[in-house]
Amino acid sequence: MYRLVRYTGAPGLNRARLHLPPETEGVPTNPKLDPVVAKRIQEDKERLQWRTPYSERSDSFYSAFKLFASHNRNSELVEKMQQPINLAPSAIFEWWQKRKASVEAHMQKFIPERHAALGDDLATAHFIVHRGGSVRFRGQNKWIQKDDDDEYDLPRKFVQGMVLEEVRCDGMHLFYEGTENIQKLLHLKHLSFENVPLFDDWYMDRISGNMLPSLEKLNLRGTAVTHRGLHCLYRLPNLKLVLVDNPEKDIVWKLTVAELEDWNPELRIASSE
Repeated sequence: MYRLVRYTGAPGLNRARLHLPPETEGVPTNPKLDPVVAKRIQEDKERLQWRTPYSERSDSFYSAFKLFASHNRNSELVEKMQQPINLAPSAIFEWWQKRKASVEAHMQKFIPERHAALGDDLATAHFIVHRGGSVRFRGQNKWIQKDDDDEYDLPRKFVQGMVLEEVRCDGMHLFYEGTENIQKLLHLKHLSFENVPLFDDWYMDRISGNMLPSLEKLNLRGTAVTHRGLHCLYRLPNLKLVLVDNPEKDIVWKLTVAELEDWNPELRIASSE
């Protein structure tokens, strides 16, 4: 015969709790961390983070297109690793072209030491002329550019009073990384990117935030800038003329141009001067 016994233990007792040693009785299962310990853990996490995103750095440019940027590049690496190996001549040539473009983009990155040693105007002049562009300084009628021997005449150290007024990047193979070198030109009046095929809305976003307060003329003919990129022009308050291929391409272009000209009555967006 079996006798029924009524259980009178603590209600809701976890069965796994029965196997704990006696000294753990009375200890909370999720104790609150000491503030000092919690602070150290947070500091360790920040120190172990090997790279801070550019959009979160205090000294970086806050892009208007930040919301569309990718914060995690691991997916791109996994995608490349999953692709089959293609040793066809066309695939090898395409890989080599991408490799060359990646190296050139890296070589065009902003070098703070160059701007600190030469000044922003002269450093920008060296960057542009070395890559096939041309510049003109205040008080000079001569444009400085490379000759047939790929040589050019620019000072190799800081010279007081050398102020850039015009910069032409026409036909240059300019990457996004290189646009950061065109910055803090407080007296620049004319800037041209004519026939720079890579120049798109992202480039326009970068250039418009590079502290060009005196810019009056901007040439965007032959570029990939769309009506979306033109919205960044509000950062250039003294702009008077913007040259594009066709400001009346469609209704969206017409509306964008009308909005900008209404915002700045002195601004004119046209296909020719």
